[in-house]
Parts: sequence; C-alpha cells; structure tokens
Amino acid sequence: MALILNILWLLCGGLAMAVGWLIAAAIMAITIVGLPWAPAALRIAGYTLLPFGQEVHDIGSGPLSFFGNVIWFVLAGWWLALGHLIVAALLAVTVIGLPFAWAHLKLARLSLAPVGTAIVPKP
Repeated sequence: MALILNILWLLCGGLAMAVGWLIAAAIMAITIVGLPWAPAALRIAGYTLLPFGQEVHDIGSGPLSFFGNVIWFVLAGWWLALGHLIVAALLAVTVIGLPFAWAHLKLARLSLAPVGTAIVPKP
C-alpha cells in the first residue's frame, strides 16, 4: 500500500517539494554557516520524496536544538514551509487530494523546525 501512496504522492507535489529540499541542501552546502544543515536537508528531501512507510520522531530538544531551528528557519525553513502550504491548499480543494494535503501540512511543520527529529521506518 505504501508503494501506491508514494507513487500518487510524487504526482501530488511530492517530487516538486523534494526538489525544493534538494535546492535548500545545495544552498546550505555552499554556505559556511549552513553546512551543518545540509545532511539533514538531504535526509528530509528523501523523506519528502517517499514519505509513506516512514515517520518522524522527536529525538530531543534543548538549547542547541532551539538555536539550530532558529537559524534553519531564517535560512530556509520559512520558504520550504510556504511551498508545502501552497501545495496543501491546492490539494485540499479536491476530496482525493485531502490525505496528501494533510501530509504536506505535516511536512510544513517539519520544515519550520527539523533539528531534533529523526526519520524512521514504520513498524
């Protein structure tokens, strides 16, 4: 079932947003300040490409996670979240697109604060 959902997901904005995450990772890799966030952006790009069959877990928060998320939000988080919100709004117009819109909303939240999270396969 996850395979079918992932194929439909790619058609419903998943591929476009995964490319957005890859662009964010490339921008982070180019800058010295953003270099620590490039591997995380690549990991989340993979999750954005094929989200069904995986889930996001909070692995901890603290002052370093907070400051990491603030820097991420300023550098790339807000425009990735905006992209996910736009795609979610377009998908929410149709009944068939509602589950995918919900997934984009979850990814918009992840876009705002990805530090302190881990992507794991569903059991």
